[in-house]
Amino acid sequence: EAPLSGSPAMYGGDEVSAIVIDVGSYSCKAGYAGDDTPKSVFPSVVGSIEQAEDTDEAKPEKEADSASDPKNGSKPMDVDKAKTKRKFYVGQELEFRRDHMEVISPMKDGTVMDWDVVDNIWNHAFRRRLLINPEEHPMLIAEPSINSAQQREKAAELMFEKYKVPALFLAKNAVLTSFASGRATSLVVDSGGGSTVVSAVHDGYVLQKSVATSPIGGEFLTDCMMKSLESKGVVIRPRYSFKKKEVSPGDYKVVDLDFPNTTDSYRLYHMRAIASDIKETVCRVPDTPFDEVAYANVPTTSYELPDGQTIEVGAARFKIPDILFNPFLSQTIPGIDGFGDSTSIRGLPRMVLESVNRCDVDIRKELLSSILLSGGSSSILQLKDRLEKEVLEESPQNARVKVLASGNSTERRFSVWIGGSILASLGSFQQMWFSKAEYEEHGVSYIQRKCP
Repeated sequence: EAPLSGSPAMYGGDEVSAIVIDVGSYSCKAGYAGDDTPKSVFPSVVGSIEQAEDTDEAKPEKEADSASDPKNGSKPMDVDKAKTKRKFYVGQELEFRRDHMEVISPMKDGTVMDWDVVDNIWNHAFRRRLLINPEEHPMLIAEPSINSAQQREKAAELMFEKYKVPALFLAKNAVLTSFASGRATSLVVDSGGGSTVVSAVHDGYVLQKSVATSPIGGEFLTDCMMKSLESKGVVIRPRYSFKKKEVSPGDYKVVDLDFPNTTDSYRLYHMRAIASDIKETVCRVPDTPFDEVAYANVPTTSYELPDGQTIEVGAARFKIPDILFNPFLSQTIPGIDGFGDSTSIRGLPRMVLESVNRCDVDIRKELLSSILLSGGSSSILQLKDRLEKEVLEESPQNARVKVLASGNSTERRFSVWIGGSILASLGSFQQMWFSKAEYEEHGVSYIQRKCP
């Protein structure tokens, strides 16, 4: 008989602080409820090396584990893991180049596709970063606004079965962003790494019918920057692929290093990191829609690459951010693939209006007057004025359109996590947890009722 853990005394009140964890498509944020910022932030992609079957030491432990579990059928994940031979490298381990190491992301378009990877990210966050035992802390997990019932149950099952947490709560990203800005009702525009999502939040709940998504996020813009530079003959050398040799005092020569067993995905990961920094450093959102002719003679901005070469970026620094408003601009960049399903491809103003129009007439005005921008990009503040102007042009005449973005880049970047930190530390929230006892009594599907 399992001991009755998860009684409110164990996690209600102040004895134990809850953990807030937000695995986005770009980074994982983890820390303690009540803190201003996450204690740990690391990439949400991992390195993976396929290993021969006989190196899998985890096997005996896994078999013992599943044998001791009276609930048959609750461990398919572990049996699975014994068969696969992937060794994962998480966090800083990813920075060291290893032969045959692929870089993989657990997410696609903002949704989890590989739970094995998420499990490793969670494990790294708890045991290597926060240095906690998850059995002692309630967990608040941020989830996409459009998470399926199956995804939510998988997260709950992993947390209760593997990490044996005393209590759990799944909260929608948009709701947490809204709470972080002190609002219970708002229209949240979340431009993340892997996608852009617009959701209406009303009285602390996401209105599911309002959710509009687009696959255009920061990573797509980074790829546009990379391809744009390549088309002009720029070669981005990843940091691991060269060393600088001093030929005379203060004069360095770049020597290429040869690593034939480096995977394409690892090389690309490092090239993207550089292209992303170029994008964040030189790009500006144009005040009016980008036009090739008008921007043809715009002054260039210089940027020094890690290998010492200096590049000049001209019109592309305005064109690339404008893709958020006019996605089809990306098709003019050599090497960027066409959109498979072009119906889901529309600019931000269109998505905002679409989302608002799917809501009841009587809350549309309120939503238009509190449009919240969240995301890690440095250009979010420039985006604000342009978005406000374009939404206003398309809105009903008497509508007041207000786009809000925190002036603090930390708050914008971590708005989901901060909302979770606020929510999980509220006294009135403590009765909302889905406890281990409830999980054992009602089963995993009860999560749908506890965390609507």
